This record gives sequence, C-alpha cells and structure tokens, in this order.
Amino acid sequence: MADNENAAPPAARPCPICGKPRLAQYKPFCSPRCADIDLGRWLKGSYVIPGAPVDEAEADKPASDDED
Repeated sequence: MADNENAAPPAARPCPICGKPRLAQYKPFCSPRCADIDLGRWLKGSYVIPGAPVDEAEADKPASDDED
C-alpha cells in the first residue's frame, strides 16, 4: 500500500488574476475576462524574464563566423 493512496487530492489553485475558483472551461482562469486581462499583460510586456542587458547596436549586426 502506497503512502499517498489515502491522501486528499491537491487543492485546486485559484485564478491567478482575481483569486476566484478556476473553471475547467477557462483553465487556468475563472472567466474569459481574466484570460483577456492576462493576454493584455503579455502583449504589453508586463511579464518579463530578467536577463543581461543587450546592446541594441550589437543585436542588430548579423553574426559572423569568419572573424580573422
């Protein structure tokens, strides 16, 4: 008998936008409104993964493998 057979199922996480219970139809959100709010945040660039700063002048130059 495994230890986790009698364990209760994990509690459903709430909607990440408003905290209400999720609905399977809009998973992981509770409504189309919260899904649209999240999409708007992505499109505005509110969600970012920090990284090293990039010099835009260097980023625009094509990479060259033939440096002598």
